[in-house]
Amino acid sequence: MAGEKGLVLLDFWVSPFGQRVRIALAEKGLPYEYAEEDLMAGKSDRLLRANPVHKKIPVLLHDGRPVNESLIILQYLEDAFPDAPALLPSDPYARAQARFWADYVDKKAQARAEMLDILKTLDGALGDKPFFGGDKFGFVDAAFAPFTAWFHSYERYGEFSLPEVAPKIAAWAKRCGERESVAKSLYSPDKVYDFIGLLKKKYGIE
Repeated sequence: MAGEKGLVLLDFWVSPFGQRVRIALAEKGLPYEYAEEDLMAGKSDRLLRANPVHKKIPVLLHDGRPVNESLIILQYLEDAFPDAPALLPSDPYARAQARFWADYVDKKAQARAEMLDILKTLDGALGDKPFFGGDKFGFVDAAFAPFTAWFHSYERYGEFSLPEVAPKIAAWAKRCGERESVAKSLYSPDKVYDFIGLLKKKYGIE
């Protein structure tokens, strides 16, 4: 990693955590090199050197120095590139609220009932705003938007309808999908569903 210049993202194509970093980089207009990690075949030496603690993607290398954990990477981009378009608001309280909801997004549960409760809570937090950041696509939107490609799978496996459970989130997901940064960073819900099926088959999960 020594001697590398610029931004390099170590990532896996379907990872929503890596996709949130891709969205943030696109929103900020920051050029970067994408380095796909073939996690199905194992973890590369480069990834293990860059993230020796958790050994996970995404990792952002900035001039060869690794930054780990997706929400930390988003915050790093805010700090390291102050002249780029901001995802966090300038008001300290609003910034704290954005960080809270971004962190809440990561507290997704496996159980169907808990998943529905989380979606309903996020639906209430969004309210009548077009985006979590208000009129402007922001930090929470970038953190949560990658999971919109997984909503179809959540609905299929959880046997629920997102428009019925969280109608405002469903409408928000559609708005996010119309943004170039999101559309170019995500894969189709059907492709995500097929990938989950592949994982279930590989690990013998019914």
